[in-house]
Amino acid sequence: MFNQESLFTAALMIKEPLYVKKVEFDKETGELHIYIDFRAGSKFECPICGAEGLPVHDTHEKTWRHLNFFQYKAFIHFRNPRSKCPDHGIHLVSTPWGSGTGFTLLFEALILQLAMSMSVKKIAELVGENDTRIWRLIQRHVNNSYAVEDYSDVKKIGIDETASKRGHNYVTVFVDMDESKVIYATEGKDSETIKRFKEEMPYHNCNPQQIENISSDMSPAFKKGCLENFPWAVVTFDKFHVIKLMNEAVDKVRRMEQKFEPDLKSTRFLWLYNQDNLKQEQLEKLETLKNTNLKTAKAYQLKLTLQEIYENATDRIEAMIILKKWYNWAVRCRLEPIVAFAKTLKNNWAGIINYFDTKLTNAVLEGINSIIQTVRSRARGFRNIENFIAMIYLLAGKLTYNFSSNK
Repeated sequence: MFNQESLFTAALMIKEPLYVKKVEFDKETGELHIYIDFRAGSKFECPICGAEGLPVHDTHEKTWRHLNFFQYKAFIHFRNPRSKCPDHGIHLVSTPWGSGTGFTLLFEALILQLAMSMSVKKIAELVGENDTRIWRLIQRHVNNSYAVEDYSDVKKIGIDETASKRGHNYVTVFVDMDESKVIYATEGKDSETIKRFKEEMPYHNCNPQQIENISSDMSPAFKKGCLENFPWAVVTFDKFHVIKLMNEAVDKVRRMEQKFEPDLKSTRFLWLYNQDNLKQEQLEKLETLKNTNLKTAKAYQLKLTLQEIYENATDRIEAMIILKKWYNWAVRCRLEPIVAFAKTLKNNWAGIINYFDTKLTNAVLEGINSIIQTVRSRARGFRNIENFIAMIYLLAGKLTYNFSSNK
């Protein structure tokens, strides 16, 4: 006869000398309680060295929260034996289901999977647990998994910043550009973040000297941090950041000019978007405006030419020649925002020209940042920076999690 004890023994994959002693369902609380015991005279192995045939020294009553049984909470109770090893002393015997958090490993695996697509607050409501316990669980698995990550092959990194909530608590993220994964995240956005990254890498078999290429924006803090900590690395300033600054300059010209040119009102996106993303009526309006003597049209033409340099220059020598001509044109255009941008370009010349050798951009980082901001939005911001960093690793770190032991 197949009774409920044998059913749960099979479901939990329990093997001798363990067995399900009894199963109780509490109708009032809606909880299922599974009691597990071991046979009299059983011997166990040392959880430290694996020595077999050790007698039971004593037992400790322990309880784990398990996966729900349908809509009901389920708990495993076990008279957990402690073995006495001649070499390592007295230790709790490992269980096939347990962890040190009060949750079973299957329950923890479920929580991590849910955290990929749900806020921790929603998870806590779903499973009926305090969200503080859920955060501790996530941080423990993330920290343990990150600690054993091997970055011995990392040669190209990208650096970017992101916020835990709008305008507050910045985190700097370091990405392996070849594997498209976060390999370090730390609070702040100053040059010290790069120093901390350099200090962390040796713990993951990564010699800082092996970092050959770095992609970042033109942040003074990042420039300073790279120069001080990775002076040997080739630093490439992200071309999308360069074009973004150029777009901002074009928009400043438009905003200044529209005070006197009514036709420029409500045309912001015509000048900023790529033409492929504009509707037919927008294209027609842009075509009319850009063929006028408007200052905005002149700034727009400078932008298009800069984009063409990025698209068509075949090597750094050709890029330097063409970009120098563009610079001379820009500083003489008498459009103050464009002149200011041109001076920024000159001050960051080496990092901009390096693109035509390395072809590195922050496109990978933008994709990762999009994932991070989705999580931030879902959680409506993170008050605790450690929780935010844990979620960055969980979703973008490509970590490997070990659910095979309770250590």
